[in-house]
Amino acid sequence: MQILNLDTYSIFVGDIWKNLQQFLSEKNYSHTFILVDENTMECCLPIFFEKIKNTNSEIIIIPPGEINKTLDTCQHIWSELMRMNADRKSLLINLGGGVIGDMGGFCASTYKRGIDFIQIPTTLLSQVDSSIGGKLGIDFDNVKNSIGVFQNPQAVFIDPIFFDTLPIEEIRSGMAEMLKHGLIQNAAHWEELLKIENLEEVDWEKYIPTSLKVKQHIVEEDPFEKNIRKALNFGHTIGHAVETLFLETETPLRHGEAIAIGMMCEAFLSFKKAGLPENEFQLIFDFFQKKYPQVHLPKEDFPTLINWMRKDKKNENDAINFTMLKGIGEMLINQTCEEKEIIETLEFYNNHTKI
Repeated sequence: MQILNLDTYSIFVGDIWKNLQQFLSEKNYSHTFILVDENTMECCLPIFFEKIKNTNSEIIIIPPGEINKTLDTCQHIWSELMRMNADRKSLLINLGGGVIGDMGGFCASTYKRGIDFIQIPTTLLSQVDSSIGGKLGIDFDNVKNSIGVFQNPQAVFIDPIFFDTLPIEEIRSGMAEMLKHGLIQNAAHWEELLKIENLEEVDWEKYIPTSLKVKQHIVEEDPFEKNIRKALNFGHTIGHAVETLFLETETPLRHGEAIAIGMMCEAFLSFKKAGLPENEFQLIFDFFQKKYPQVHLPKEDFPTLINWMRKDKKNENDAINFTMLKGIGEMLINQTCEEKEIIETLEFYNNHTKI
């Protein structure tokens, strides 16, 4: 068990259940609610109830997937809380991946002007990324996370036990965010992750705290994303647009798969504009090309992609804002690009990936 203490809450990593039981006993909430989607209800909720005894919890169930991270789903969650008489001394436990954590935290933070919530992330992606840092929200009008708040949980409980319920594609998706942490601030972490051959035989408890510490350091320095926290968006300006483009197709991409494409493209921009050495750019591009699914980005969709990039939250003064790499482990925030430069990187990606 490892414990990371942030300013206002703690992250527990490992065999979390004794600490979680103690937390619930000491807080003595009036009501406890568990938010799950249809997948985590089937796969993860039984583990929770096996480990945590005597919890008088009500279950709120939502459909799975990013496509349901909407205001309509929030209305269902709020209605269920209201129907079951949740008061301001209630607790919402978000048991699931990033969608559950983002949306559950948002609903808890706004219900009756705010009730407590904790995060129990069940995917590698949510364990190393979305469950910490207090960024909560939903997608609106085809723009990811465009409605939301900053609000920290009471605690985060991370246990790799849930990985046994996941397909290997979900593990690979989560690893993309860990690789990003290495690229922006910890070259040694990047190099360690590159050595992983078989994703099914990894002791993730060995690697998760290192990723968390990168994000912890950045979030504590800039909790409201005014400055250095933008570093965490490396790969996301283009990646979020690609994810949105494929969301309603027959072949939607997982978040980490889209962000891998974003990192390939934004590494190219970094090579062109920010001084990323060519050999380091090639290493990054070749690795993601080898390890992650590649897709063709239709040229006729470039204007749509750029339009979504223009709606990114980081943008200022109508310029599209990027985080770029000066080198592996070194980043630069608030870098802007012209539309023609973005098109160049999208074309480079299309011409240099094996579909």
